[in-house]
Amino acid sequence: MPGATVPELTDASIPRFAAGCRWGGTTEAPVVLFPEGAIRVEGTGRIILELCDGHFSLAEIVQKLETQFMLAPKGKIRAEVQVFLEQLHAKRIVDY
Repeated sequence: MPGATVPELTDASIPRFAAGCRWGGTTEAPVVLFPEGAIRVEGTGRIILELCDGHFSLAEIVQKLETQFMLAPKGKIRAEVQVFLEQLHAKRIVDY
C-alpha cells in the first residue's frame, strides 16, 4: 500500500501471530502455518515464537532469552530477536 507505515518494533511492542497464522505440525516437528504456506522453526526461533503469544513485550521476551542464554554478548540477543521478528512481520506472520 502506498504511504502505509510499518509499525516500529520497540521494547513495549507485544508480538503475536498475525491473523490467519498458527502453530501446526506435531509437537516434535512444529510448523507455523500461514495463508501462503508453512515454515518450520527450530531452536531459538521456536522459543521466540512460543513467547509471541500476545502476552509478552519485546523487552520481556529478550529478558527471558537472556536468562536462558547467559553467555551471549550484551545486546546480541535483542538485536537478533528484533531482526527475526521484523523478517516475520514483513512476511505477514507476526504483528506487533
